[in-house]
Amino acid sequence: MKISCTQENLHQGLSITSHLVTKNINLPILQNVLIKAEGGIVKFTTTNLEIAINCSVRGKVEDQGEFTIPSKLFFDYVSLLPNEIIHLETIGDQLVIECGSHKTKIHGLSATDFPLVPKVEGDTTFQIPINDLKTALSQVLFSVATNESRPELTGVFMHFYPFQQEMRLTLATTDSYRLSERTIPVTSGPMEDYSVVIPAKTLSEVSRILSVFRDDVDLPSYITMQVKQNQVVFMYGPVELVSRTIEENYPDYQQIIPKQFQTQVVIDREDFLKAVKTASLFSKNGLFDVTLLFSPTEKSVSVKALDVTRGENTTMCGADVSGILNSVTVNHRYLLDGLQSMVSDQILFEMIDASNPCLLTMKEKPSEHRYIVMPIKQ
Repeated sequence: MKISCTQENLHQGLSITSHLVTKNINLPILQNVLIKAEGGIVKFTTTNLEIAINCSVRGKVEDQGEFTIPSKLFFDYVSLLPNEIIHLETIGDQLVIECGSHKTKIHGLSATDFPLVPKVEGDTTFQIPINDLKTALSQVLFSVATNESRPELTGVFMHFYPFQQEMRLTLATTDSYRLSERTIPVTSGPMEDYSVVIPAKTLSEVSRILSVFRDDVDLPSYITMQVKQNQVVFMYGPVELVSRTIEENYPDYQQIIPKQFQTQVVIDREDFLKAVKTASLFSKNGLFDVTLLFSPTEKSVSVKALDVTRGENTTMCGADVSGILNSVTVNHRYLLDGLQSMVSDQILFEMIDASNPCLLTMKEKPSEHRYIVMPIKQ
């Protein structure tokens, strides 16, 4: 293999793929990036056996071929090279890299030992707007379960459905203590209901890749997603990410979202955030409890926390409270996560009583982004 490529192209290809490598004692080749050169294209591939990423860049191919070398080492080295043409050539079990006055040799492994990345020709294809997807992922990924005991909860439930002559996508995640749900438009896709559970790690990787290209005006405004049986592929510009899907059925979370409430509160998001952060300094370690008291007569919300060793705090803020006088104790970390994920000045907080889930939405668009936090039962 003998190729030439700009430092910029090489760096981009490696910045997208090298992030995925994993230490695997039984398969050391998983720490390598596969470089494949043919027909004016240099393709980089990495895999951890659950996810695989391909990224193609333009280059001058004198002798086509393929080879694997340690991914992180190669990326770190290329990052330090000047923005000039880089010449790569395999000699025996080494890749010789020359750029200006720089010359180095990196030991590699034959491409024949690299795991085969499946080619996914999807049965079902969707195109999802980039900016909407990035925002939605930032609003749901944090509430995915980290415990593998229920594999379906370590993924993001994606439900595509027709709505008023257009397609929509709802993304939902839960770890049983809180639930995030965000609905966004879909650029194109079959006009029918379709659901799939995608591992959160896969969608975190998709989000990271999209942020690498944030300034590239030549790329489309949507990402293409194809699903076939237990595999999914995301395609964007020169990048292709292949992953397995989660086969377990996602729980019917709609059942736990309350439909009727005894107390409804419209409150300034920043005021509420500060009040919860202040009270959280005095919450009990391990329990992270804060108690919210909503008063319709005083039009106020009080946030209280008490710890016998440190003291206590009550912070008040004004709010438009309707319904009955009500109180609930919640985990302040879960409440803060939900408040910080909302892109709205005014939050609608709705509750039934101290033992039922509380619902947070954006006042102007309550159906677009919903967040449920479970109470701490006293």
